[in-house]
Amino acid sequence: MSKEYYPQFPDGFVVQLALLSVVTACLDPVAVESQQHRYDREYPKIEYSLKTPNGRVNELSRLLESKPTVLIFDGENGYLESLLDQLEIPVHSQSLVFSKTSIHARLITPGTPRAIYFSDDTYVGWVQGSGSIEIAASDPDLGIVFYTLDQTNTEKPQVQRQTFLCLECHDTYGLTGGGVPRLLMGSGMTDEYGRPANHEGWRLTNHRTPLEQRWGGWYVTGTHDNQEHLGNAIATTSGSIIQEGENIDKIESLNGLITLNRHIVETSDIVSLMVLEHQIYIQNLLVRLRWEVTNSTDVDHLEEKVMLIMEDLVEGMLLVGEAPIKGPIKGNSEFQKNFEARGPYDRKMRSLRQLDLNTRLFRYPLSYMVYSQIFEGLPETVRHHLFRRIWEVLTGSDRSESFDHLSSADRSTILEILRSTKPEFLEWQKLGIKH
Repeated sequence: MSKEYYPQFPDGFVVQLALLSVVTACLDPVAVESQQHRYDREYPKIEYSLKTPNGRVNELSRLLESKPTVLIFDGENGYLESLLDQLEIPVHSQSLVFSKTSIHARLITPGTPRAIYFSDDTYVGWVQGSGSIEIAASDPDLGIVFYTLDQTNTEKPQVQRQTFLCLECHDTYGLTGGGVPRLLMGSGMTDEYGRPANHEGWRLTNHRTPLEQRWGGWYVTGTHDNQEHLGNAIATTSGSIIQEGENIDKIESLNGLITLNRHIVETSDIVSLMVLEHQIYIQNLLVRLRWEVTNSTDVDHLEEKVMLIMEDLVEGMLLVGEAPIKGPIKGNSEFQKNFEARGPYDRKMRSLRQLDLNTRLFRYPLSYMVYSQIFEGLPETVRHHLFRRIWEVLTGSDRSESFDHLSSADRSTILEILRSTKPEFLEWQKLGIKH
């Protein structure tokens, strides 16, 4: 059974409080100053506000100092397409959300949804008519780092790091102290203005969430057999209504649904949404683990709290409790092709990125985030503990009920892929497994 470390707030409370705190802080400069470096006080070894991040976004920021023309301003979308190109983020990862969950909340409605684009380590948010583009990136030392890019056509565009404003929403763990930067993805019925539509509110979602509870406040394109979800629906005072057209929850394109649509592609892909949910959930656990371990005084003798987070991470990476898929799901072929092509593949051309989409999300259910920079940034002691737990499950040494969803064939194949594509795991198995 997976443990829950984070406080559970009343439905809808997280988003409403986060939006309120943004407004309050912007009106009170003293509040900004007093909170801006809280991470540096609570996690001094991280140096979140002080240390220069690594990764693509920071590389782009440095490149802009000498070659500002690498970002090209387009009248329709500003720097969006050029930014995605520079950060190597595929346009077909586009997901559209129309709930007011952004610093640009006032501009977001079902007619002007916010677009989310992502790669393994970087996220871009864009809203029509907004003054800036939102960027989030995972850093092996700092966790999730936030930036904005001003949407003004200038000779010297600049990426600005944000250490306060974005964290007013992305640090909701901090409401009880001990917060860390994280990403948020959730579901909640929304009215015609993008506001929460009922008392049931907004809830975080991940691979455990049944499909029928996912994607409220999101557009969803693609087919999913006889399964239902909350996407594409708008609630009014008379109850939930479906937008014009039949089978609106099973559409392949948003063409005609959004007036004055300026988005790059006509999809908000169901497969992209499912991958995004999984990735954000695992990244948040990795960040939490990294921060807690770094703040620990003795990494070699890990504290109980850290051990619990690691067990949650192992269960998440092995898709424990995944909500079943009850029929084939089909999304945009370009997204799936791009995602799977990134590999790595073993000699039998098998990869942890290969998708199933008939009964579960991944063909071989061990998260591809095992290859991520943020995983690699964990201390060796922690990585090797995670290797040991994964090895115990895959070899059958751990036959806990939690892992019953993994067949003998699953375990054997995943272990072969991991040995072939993760050199450190193979080396650990050869040298460290007896210790």
